[in-house]
Amino acid sequence: MAEVVLFHHVQGLTDGVRGFADRLRAGGHTVHTPDLFDGERPTTLEEGMALTRRIGDQTLGERAARVVADLPDGLAYAGISYGAALAQRFAQTRPGARGALLYDSCLPISGEWAIGPWPAGVPVQIHGMDADPIFALEGDIDAARELVKTVGPELAELYVYPGDKHLFTDSSLPSYDADATELVVRRSLELLDRLG
Repeated sequence: MAEVVLFHHVQGLTDGVRGFADRLRAGGHTVHTPDLFDGERPTTLEEGMALTRRIGDQTLGERAARVVADLPDGLAYAGISYGAALAQRFAQTRPGARGALLYDSCLPISGEWAIGPWPAGVPVQIHGMDADPIFALEGDIDAARELVKTVGPELAELYVYPGDKHLFTDSSLPSYDADATELVVRRSLELLDRLG
């Protein structure tokens, strides 16, 4: 079975993020859920973005790096929104990555915001909603399409769901979409089972 580290979104390690991790665990996988906000749970996206600015990307990156440094090589990296950017960074830069699951976010692999090329042989899934004002309208979906086109469909999969919700897999938030989340969990487990 796969070993996964799942990074939370800007509203923190919510009960919904924990519940999502539990669903992956129910598939037989080990899932680590670090709390990069030390227990803080902003009630809105805006408050969450303000908290990330206050803590700082460098500090959050250092916290995440300490977490993965204590875990074995051969991890799959997963993240929701802000956490997906961390997951993608580790998948692209930390040796031994087995796979990546990116929810509500995708960074480009070329151009100004790129971390660099996608590592050879590392599978990735990207999940987001087609009218999400962040995922669909701020360039993430275009970055995801570029990733799939560059890496190829045998390793990279983009799943787009109808709707306009961000953080739609978090059952503790009003944005939760149970039907879409069922598909996300099933598809995520398919990838993790292949890594097992």
